[in-house]
Amino acid sequence: MYQSTDRVLKMSSLTAAVSAALSTAINQLKSAMPNADDTVVQALAPSGTLRAGINLSNFLLVTDKTDDGEPVGVSPGMATVLAELIGCGVEYRCFASPGEVADAAKDNQWDIGNIGADPARAAFIAFTDAYCEIESTCLLPAGSPIKSFADVDQPGIRIATKHRAAYTLWLERNLKNAELIQVESIDASFHAFVDQKLDVLAGLRPRLLDDAARLPGSTILADKFAAVQQAIGTPNNRDKNGADYLQRYVELAKQTGLVQALIDQHGVNGKLSVAT
Repeated sequence: MYQSTDRVLKMSSLTAAVSAALSTAINQLKSAMPNADDTVVQALAPSGTLRAGINLSNFLLVTDKTDDGEPVGVSPGMATVLAELIGCGVEYRCFASPGEVADAAKDNQWDIGNIGADPARAAFIAFTDAYCEIESTCLLPAGSPIKSFADVDQPGIRIATKHRAAYTLWLERNLKNAELIQVESIDASFHAFVDQKLDVLAGLRPRLLDDAARLPGSTILADKFAAVQQAIGTPNNRDKNGADYLQRYVELAKQTGLVQALIDQHGVNGKLSVAT
């Protein structure tokens, strides 16, 4: 299906100020980006359509869907603008988790994937720098003696977390003593935390704020243990010109205000931030 940047402007109800800022950012980006030559187009959209792998479980990057069931949010918006820059239509390939998006790169199910950049995934995906980021931290039950993340990695501490989430991969690499209790969804991690009376629930701060409201007396650590950085990747067996073009796109999307304008458009300001 063909999507234009006009579509990006119509994906949600916009105030005049937000609409103007987004339109201005898109136009500035178009002026600043180099033309995509044939090698770039062939690397990024060999079928003539840019197939964008979208992680539906990230509720900050995918905030809604259209009447036709297409994803709406910062992540689809970034893919749509990129498709117009290279002169292609865009097709959203939607997946239930970031792990599924990553796995789908191995058998060429998408051309670009909008997921957290992680060293484990970089073995087969060429990532850009991050375009936005989300703090990862911990929710604690009422009465917990834990005061900072430095107190978390102790023998006997059990942490509920979502299997294969970017923040879980970080915990797997960095924890020495605490035990990870991994489950298949964000909702399941909350229920495991409550039902099994675990010590910590790891997750993205915006979601943990909602979880804390459901648990009287619970607290969220003031510090973070990581920032999940959202990037764009392409299979690393493609021509390097495609990855280079993606990197330039992300750099200019931040500089021209496109990323911030998309954050504002989809009402996630204060939850997502432009990566530095």
